[in-house]
This record gives sequence, C-alpha cells and structure tokens, in this order.
Amino acid sequence: MAISVVINTYNAAKRLPAVLSCLKGFDEILVCDMESTDNTVETARSFGARVVTFPKKNYNYCEPARNYAISQARYEWVMVVDADELVSPELRRYLQKFTQKPGNVKGIYIPRKNYVFDRFHRSTYPDYSMRFFARNSVDWPAEIHSHPIINGEVSKIPSNRQNLALVHIPPTVEEMIDRANRYTSIEAQEMHPHKVSGIELLSRPFFKFFGEYFGKAAFRCGTAGLIASINGSVCEFYRLAKIYEYNMRHKMEEWTYVDSPDDAELEKIQNSPV
Repeated sequence: MAISVVINTYNAAKRLPAVLSCLKGFDEILVCDMESTDNTVETARSFGARVVTFPKKNYNYCEPARNYAISQARYEWVMVVDADELVSPELRRYLQKFTQKPGNVKGIYIPRKNYVFDRFHRSTYPDYSMRFFARNSVDWPAEIHSHPIINGEVSKIPSNRQNLALVHIPPTVEEMIDRANRYTSIEAQEMHPHKVSGIELLSRPFFKFFGEYFGKAAFRCGTAGLIASINGSVCEFYRLAKIYEYNMRHKMEEWTYVDSPDDAELEKIQNSPV
C-alpha cells in the first residue's frame, strides 16, 4: 500500500532540505505549514512536496495542526516526521513491506536516536514515538508535547534494529535558547495556578540537572552532555519563574497607586544628581 509522509512546519527552511532528501521513495510528501515567514514553503515545493496551510494564529507549537495535516494525506498509511528528523532507506523499506500485510495493527512505535551536538545520547534510546499509523485510526490531541491516540492494535519496531530508528537532528545552542523561551512560556500559562516558592526555584532545577546528567547518563556525552543538562535545568528554572511572574502580575493588577509620584516629582527624581 502507498504511504504518505506528513511534516508540520513553521520557519523550518534551515533543516528541511536534509529532511526531504531522505524521503525519496515514499508515495507522497505532504508539508502542513503554519504560515512560515521564511522560505519553508518554496523549499518544500522544490523537493516535490505538496503544501497545505494551517493558520498559525497564536500557536507556538505544532500539535493543534496535527490532526488537520493527517486528514489531508492522500493515502491510508501515514508517517509523521518532524522537520528536524531523518528517515533511513531501511526504515522506508520496512514500513512499505509492513503495509503489504498489516494484519490488525493500526500503529507502529518507531525508535528514535537523539544526539547532543555530535554525540549519540545512548541512554535516551530507544525513545519510542508513535509515528506510523492508519490515517482513520488516530487522534492527536492539540496540547503541547501530546502523543497520538491509536484506535486499534499497535506494535513496536525492535529496539535492536537501530538502522530503523528515526534520527533527531540536534539543536544549536541558539535554538536551545529559543525553544526554552517559547516552550516555558506555553507551559507556564498552563500551570499558572501553581504557587512557586523560593525553595522550589532552587531545588527543582537542581534535581532536573541531576536527573539529566546522572539519571539519563548525559555525562557519557562529555561536555556536550553537560551543556544539554544545564539547558534542561535552566528551562525548569524559567518555567517556574514565569509561573511566579504570572501569579505576581495578577496580584499587581489589584494594587492602587495612590502613593505614586506625580509628574513634577518624577521630573525632580530623574534630574537629581546621583
């Protein structure tokens, strides 16, 4: 049976050529773009991809567009690939062979190889993700970091078949910082009722670092692993700080400024010698 590959994008032109170059041999490549402002759409079309558009609105993550993208696929079997993931020819052939006799299986968990800079983060493997399924048997919730729900039997590619794993292209430090800012803002909005204490601001980032560096053995990746673990800790700190800020902002809106200086007093303060 034919397979559609679906990619959700927003300003993904930087890595999209590498991603699309790996997809030769699939029956359809569908890019669902959220109104990119770079040349993502032109790049996708230059590789023969079909492009549909999902309104970005105020979304800063792709999950709200997942179901729409999948529904636009032409073929029964769909593989979802992120705009920073690579697909091996072996995985393509494996999935094509599977579709000839799928039995009752409606979805397949695929392992993923994560890298920290140029180092394979072995301790996170196989990092299974549901990425291949029958189009009419899936529902993908719109929440950030959500996972697809499969209506039917599922299976897994054996973890010892590393040649069948997706390869996650590692982010640059600049991209780490950008993602940290975007994702922590979204998560903070969802968690804002939570009261944040000073102890929590100190302890949770520490335990996040400890869990990443030692628990997930990022230390095996050397300096690269140290950078990634510190980044995870910083993300946790900013998530909590934004929750604290959100709660404080609402309190500040209730303040009255009866003691605020008038314009003359402000000018006097500004012109006073330091």
